Amino acid sequence: MSKHSNQHMSTDEFRKQGKKVIDWIADYYDQIEQYPVLSQVKPGEIRSSLPESAPLKGRDYGDILSDMDKMMPGITHWQSPNFHAFFPCATSGPAILGDLISTGLGIQGMIWATSPACTEVETHVLDWLVDMMDLPKKFKSTASGGGVLQDTASSSSLVALIAARERTSHGDTNLNGSNRQLTVYTSQQAHSSIEKAVKIAGMGKNNLRLVNVDSTFAMDPKHLKELIENDLAQGLIPTFVCATVGTTSSTAMDPLKEIGNICTEYGIWLHVDAAMAGPAALCPEFRFINDGLNFADSYTFNPHKWMLTNFDCSVFYVANRKVLIDSLSILPEYLKNKDTDSKTVIDYRDWGIPLGRRFRALKLWHVINYYGVEGLQVFIRGHVENTQKLKSWIEADERFEIVAPVPLNLICFRHQNGNEFNENLVNSLNESGKIYLTHTKLNGQYIIRFSVGQTSTTLDHLKKSWDYILETVKKMEKD
Repeated sequence: MSKHSNQHMSTDEFRKQGKKVIDWIADYYDQIEQYPVLSQVKPGEIRSSLPESAPLKGRDYGDILSDMDKMMPGITHWQSPNFHAFFPCATSGPAILGDLISTGLGIQGMIWATSPACTEVETHVLDWLVDMMDLPKKFKSTASGGGVLQDTASSSSLVALIAARERTSHGDTNLNGSNRQLTVYTSQQAHSSIEKAVKIAGMGKNNLRLVNVDSTFAMDPKHLKELIENDLAQGLIPTFVCATVGTTSSTAMDPLKEIGNICTEYGIWLHVDAAMAGPAALCPEFRFINDGLNFADSYTFNPHKWMLTNFDCSVFYVANRKVLIDSLSILPEYLKNKDTDSKTVIDYRDWGIPLGRRFRALKLWHVINYYGVEGLQVFIRGHVENTQKLKSWIEADERFEIVAPVPLNLICFRHQNGNEFNENLVNSLNESGKIYLTHTKLNGQYIIRFSVGQTSTTLDHLKKSWDYILETVKKMEKD
């Protein structure tokens, strides 16, 4: 970027337009509640508003920024305080600014040598998190394991599965492909990424076992053991168990200690997926989610869900980094260098699927330093407290029932009028633009999910949302 370039944006112009972009984003957050939470456009509507052909000559940047006006109707506002669908995706000013600096630096941190700070800040921050959340010390870089940032928990689970596959096959699968003997286990309520990982890793969907769940929708260890024993009797090789701490549907907590003992008994890799719930461990009173985590060979959670860090940012730990590195390492000639050869540095190219890596750790660094541990704890505690208050309002209305435990920030509930009524209720609420909720099915019932965790969501927002739900129910009951 040169001040004297006729073609490229000059640094003076960059400053000028950059300030406008920051103002635009700030104005967006100031006005975000004015927008319908769920986009109301029809398929193809946004694309039809865009020019048919690319411009032959470059346009003024101010005009390009104004194009956002055409796109805004097609935005679903994940940062709205009235967004209660799926899971929190809470971002913050420090995270955005950290990401902006990362983008501005434009580095590629595939190996230590290509930007030492990219690697070392990442290693350092992830060691911080082990202490901040009281995770097993084996996950620190100073021990046998270590942490790395992936894009999502889906990628974290995939690389964990690959490492488990190679440990079990003693590297044979990487050399010769799958022998169709390796089996994988997870609960019926586990995230869909586990099934996808099984497919990508070449282990075959038919070798995926879905373990029954109990009345709280948590994995049943007794059934897990039965499935393992049955596979062993068939000459198969149990390889990988994924336990979930906070399932997507209901925040169910799989019993890690019991599952861990089983994995230890049979020599099976235990991966723990705490994508949504993991940040709760910032608070000592919620560290029950870590009970049994000492059994885990790998662990993942997402700061981009409930830790004020913008997407994408998924933390992944392994207890034995050598197993992971041996599973994924490929060193072509053009990446060889004296630092790698010295074996004194970490090359994160060996810790994930892509070679190229962004400086993701920078936004996490900004968030932790801006809020401090105490500030992050206040953020988490506030949402849990407010969720319990919302729970009390739902319980006070005999027309509704809560259908799953509420350990953290998600409530699963339903109106007593049956599946069709609840489905119509969710659709009506979402079409209003005032609130956005999603659903799941538990025991064959259509269940409304109410997620609490957006950055600016307060108790007042929850009260308004609950009042609007009651108002909508009243109208539907009349009809």
